[in-house]
Amino acid sequence: MRAYIIRRLALLIPTVIMVSVMIFFLLRLLPGDIVDALQQISLDITVDRAQIEEALGLDKPLVVQYGRWVGVVPQADGSLSGVIQGDLGYSWLNKIAVAKLVSLKWPVTFQLGLMALLIAQMIALPIGIYSAIRQDTMGDYIGRSFAILCISVPSFWLATMIIVFPSIWWGHMPPIMLVRFTKDPIGNLEMFIIPAIVLGMVMSGGTMRFTRTMMLEVLRQDYVRTAWAKGLRERVVVMRHTLKNALIPIATIIGLQMRILIGGTVIIEEIFNLPGMGRLIIRATQWRDYPLMMGLMLIFAFVLVLVNLMTDLTYAYLDPRVRYK
Repeated sequence: MRAYIIRRLALLIPTVIMVSVMIFFLLRLLPGDIVDALQQISLDITVDRAQIEEALGLDKPLVVQYGRWVGVVPQADGSLSGVIQGDLGYSWLNKIAVAKLVSLKWPVTFQLGLMALLIAQMIALPIGIYSAIRQDTMGDYIGRSFAILCISVPSFWLATMIIVFPSIWWGHMPPIMLVRFTKDPIGNLEMFIIPAIVLGMVMSGGTMRFTRTMMLEVLRQDYVRTAWAKGLRERVVVMRHTLKNALIPIATIIGLQMRILIGGTVIIEEIFNLPGMGRLIIRATQWRDYPLMMGLMLIFAFVLVLVNLMTDLTYAYLDPRVRYK
């Protein structure tokens, strides 16, 4: 197990290098830059493009810019500072270090993502298990229809409807000012619960369907039939003999949902005015704030790689037959 973890962590290095190259050069393909954005809002002010590009280092070749960002090419002052040294750069828009800005924003995204992930599993696993053990009953049909509904409804549409219709009918809108959990736990949960439910419902549909499928497959195994023949109670058969084996592929699906979760937080944070990393990357994209965009996307990629590693390690717990050598 230890050797496997070391090997997987070692693979992070080439993975992060490839991701950094793709992030840097693909972002440069976007039309316009921060100078164009400044010109659009400063119609009555002359913007010296050459001076701004020189100050931001945009006048240098792309290879040099990438080397400076990574930290293998000296900066203009001769120092080496970049991703390798733990420096994600300096946000042109916010006039603050990217690492400092991320430290202020990540708790919001983390709380929203964690609550959405928990809500998704609280919805998906019970309904998926019930649909499997009550196959082709009315409850099964309702559960399958609800799963299809969750898959089909876009999160941005559902979030918009939740904001618009209550405000029209009852004059009520969700809180739009962030309340820290340490100051007011109840107020904090009131602000996060609706966005988390919206994001959780969208994520739960696929897990719900997959849980039902895997439970049905395991329920048809010979050892489960033997457990039924022994007269064991339904709860024992389902929880002890069926669910744990069915959770192995389900864990993979939950791990893969992190990509949906990251993309969903970008949209949900913007709609519900949550000042997290998702909303921050939208602002960075609008202003072509390259250091901020690259830093955020690199962090998201790093988190996805770590989640995949944790998902693989979960197999050994769910199935003792799995051995990592």
